[in-house]
Amino acid sequence: MSTSSTAASAPNAVWAERAGTRQYIGRNSSGAEVRIGMGPGEFSPGELMKIALATCNTLSADHRLAKALGEGFEATVGCSTVKNDAEERYESFQVEIVTDLSSLDAEQRELLSQRVAGAVDRHCTVGHTIEHGASYTTTIVDPDED
Repeated sequence: MSTSSTAASAPNAVWAERAGTRQYIGRNSSGAEVRIGMGPGEFSPGELMKIALATCNTLSADHRLAKALGEGFEATVGCSTVKNDAEERYESFQVEIVTDLSSLDAEQRELLSQRVAGAVDRHCTVGHTIEHGASYTTTIVDPDED
């Protein structure tokens, strides 16, 4: 199948190619791949959304965390949700950054928390998109039509 559609050929493009029943391989223009579906070894679209939000938070604040904790700091970030099953949507997201703060006193922890929140507020595109409820459209394109 051709990926020559406008979406797949654009800079910073992402697309997914069907690999089987309810299975896709997500790709980007830099060569990364992720398995998407509902089976073993696959991320569901909702899980990808949660990972995107969680990592957008930590990538946005990584410099703040590294400055306070050292360049080699270890962290795990998770995202949980409250789902509205009747409307098939998430009502809220909770992001949690887990890292060793034992080298910081209470005042330093509070300052780091404020700086991390500020960095996320300034730089997390995924969070901004969720907060503002971006609209989207879906079209079907035949790659052989001009």
